[in-house]
Amino acid sequence: MDLPVRGDAVRGLGLVLPPARMPRMRGTRPLKRWRYVGHYSADLMLCAADARIGPVPQRWWAVALPDGSLRGKTTVGRGGVEIAGSRVRVDAEDVQIDLSLEESDGVEIASPAGTNGTYIWTRKQALVPLRGHVVLGGRRREIDGVAFIDDSAGYHPRHTAWMWSAGNGTSTDGRAVAWNLVTGVHDSPRDSERTLWVDGKPQELGPVAFAPDLSSVTFQEGGTLEFTEWSAREEHTNLLLMRSDYRQPFGTFSGMLPGGIEVAEGYGVMEEHDVLW
Repeated sequence: MDLPVRGDAVRGLGLVLPPARMPRMRGTRPLKRWRYVGHYSADLMLCAADARIGPVPQRWWAVALPDGSLRGKTTVGRGGVEIAGSRVRVDAEDVQIDLSLEESDGVEIASPAGTNGTYIWTRKQALVPLRGHVVLGGRRREIDGVAFIDDSAGYHPRHTAWMWSAGNGTSTDGRAVAWNLVTGVHDSPRDSERTLWVDGKPQELGPVAFAPDLSSVTFQEGGTLEFTEWSAREEHTNLLLMRSDYRQPFGTFSGMLPGGIEVAEGYGVMEEHDVLW
């Protein structure tokens, strides 16, 4: 099979892909899958996710504020998180989240995973209309904005490491912009998941380079996004069959996107993940 493939052609490959039930194993590699929803704005940022690594379920949520405060939790099991289609609910401690999403087809990519014929898949959606509310410490905050959605599944190599950024905002000429940038997974020179959305229209980008400290990301086509951190989710797990070092800071972006698009306001996340799974 000739991978990677990006766009509508992914569905013509004959692969078993979501929403179909994928086999739990392919060769020696167990299935990993997740659905991540993020909302990034000047007043509040949040994420919620439902993941499964082989037979082990994991869920997490986080809420970040511009004053540097962060609430969040990762659990094995439900943990108060429910992501059912286009509805996201969290009921944990003194935090409640209830969001509804207006999804699109997104951008799909299928890539090879290792040398034994296994594959990985992802679908990214940006600037997804979102409405709902967050209750934090007894205070209710209405949300009417946009979301970023990452659906991923596949038979990743035993050792996988990536750097990633997702964000959204506006350009200095008033256009809505969003991005999905990565190294380490779905990052081939062509037919990658790297995407820039301008007023909702996606275009693939060339390779990118992340600063080791996640302070910036630079584009092959020219331009750099500078990142200023609010706060960060961190997980460091060392179990018998799994080891994971993970850091995902929330914050603001400034700088220049490819095509000479200057960012007036930018909000989102950077991420570094090194996992043995």
